[in-house]
Amino acid sequence: MHSDRRGRHVPTANANYVDGRWSESTAGGTFETTNPADPAETVATYQQSTAEDAETAVSAAARAQQGWADTPAPERGAVLRETASILADRKGEITELLTREEGKTHAEAGGEVGRAIDIFHYYAEKSRDLGGTAKAASGARTNLYTVVNPVGVAGLITPWNYPIAIPAWKIAPALATGNSIVVKPASIAAGGAIAIFEALDEAGLPDGVANVVTGPGRTVGDAIITHEDVDAVSFTGSGEVGHLVYDKATDDGKRVQTELGGKNPTVVTDSASVAEAADVVAAGAFGVTGQACTACSRAIVHTDAYDAFVDAIVDRAEAIEVGPGDAYEMGPQVSEAELEGTLEYIDVATTEGASLRAGGGRPEGDRFGEGYYVEPTVFADVEPSHRIAREEVFGPVLSVIEVEDFAEAIAVANDVEYGLSASVVTDDHGEARRFVDEIEAGVAKINDETTGLELHVPFGGVKDSSSETWREQGDAGIGFYTIERTVYDAY
Repeated sequence: MHSDRRGRHVPTANANYVDGRWSESTAGGTFETTNPADPAETVATYQQSTAEDAETAVSAAARAQQGWADTPAPERGAVLRETASILADRKGEITELLTREEGKTHAEAGGEVGRAIDIFHYYAEKSRDLGGTAKAASGARTNLYTVVNPVGVAGLITPWNYPIAIPAWKIAPALATGNSIVVKPASIAAGGAIAIFEALDEAGLPDGVANVVTGPGRTVGDAIITHEDVDAVSFTGSGEVGHLVYDKATDDGKRVQTELGGKNPTVVTDSASVAEAADVVAAGAFGVTGQACTACSRAIVHTDAYDAFVDAIVDRAEAIEVGPGDAYEMGPQVSEAELEGTLEYIDVATTEGASLRAGGGRPEGDRFGEGYYVEPTVFADVEPSHRIAREEVFGPVLSVIEVEDFAEAIAVANDVEYGLSASVVTDDHGEARRFVDEIEAGVAKINDETTGLELHVPFGGVKDSSSETWREQGDAGIGFYTIERTVYDAY
């Protein structure tokens, strides 16, 4: 990404990165990404790659893997550390790219780029801790210990909603532990992944260790997932696609993790501060335009606090300034298809009898143009059986559900297919502990929004939010990309 002499943005043509070289697709085709705030503006051009391109990348990764595994772990960490430094130097540029390609506000995009930088620094240091554990043997003259080895070649399929942070939290632990990788980023916002590979290349990563191929999932993704030289697959995306990925990968005996969707609740108890609860729910529901798998889409509110909470959350929603991400609090949805999906759910909710209390349509005004904007939307009088309360919307739409007591709140929170993130707002410590014990979610938060994750603790869901095989981030990220070997050393 760069500007011409008059400061105008000029689209850039991005190549694949395979075997240490930037190269065009064998088919020679390309595709463009556009600015969701101004769809007439082309942001970048990428390779419309083929299965053959993906297979070439996997072969390069397979050839390079053993040499990278044999590299001392602290040396691998040094490459990650330098990658983080390069990304930090380019933070402003990459932040602008994320805003223009995915639609995040500058604050949200800058925070995401900072998160990717921190992830590379974290796993750079974690590389020093690799090596296994020692245990006491039952017999004399025996050393009993474990060593860890990389899985091999990892295929990484990443989504559009966190286009640099999610690639980072897959790439960094895979490389730190000695694996080689092939990455297929989401086509709609591939720039974040490309930025990581530019940094890896500049940092001196050996040829073939990391490869990125852009293009459609049905060809490029499938070729990676099913390739006989791929030993592990990590996928983040929709449930529909994730289940197909899981089936294909496990049919071939590969190690696999999938992180999918969510229908995340915040329970508001009768002891909670209504103002605090509204702040927590608004941050979780409307941040990043609701386009997070951990976004709060259900506020489950005790009857004694219900009316006051609805008034407060409506005030929060109506106060949000919507517009282009470089100047406003909430940006557009990433694409016309995502916008249409959100508007369809709003129509369904109205038809089913929910009460529209805020938003519900596309905002009007010159600054919106043809952008994919939708108003922050609040529905009250939502029943747990309504589709709007059960299905993932992936937009800034909140359902407020009234319950009689804490037991009903937990039952409603758990009565969906998903189980990713959940929170409770309460001043009762006993309720907080009970919530942690009884909620069916991989992440439980107390007096905090459902969104926002620490990078050094495990992340993942239960039920239909995850394959429930392996967690990501922290030490769990190390675990997925390594195989532990037990050694009995008699002397």
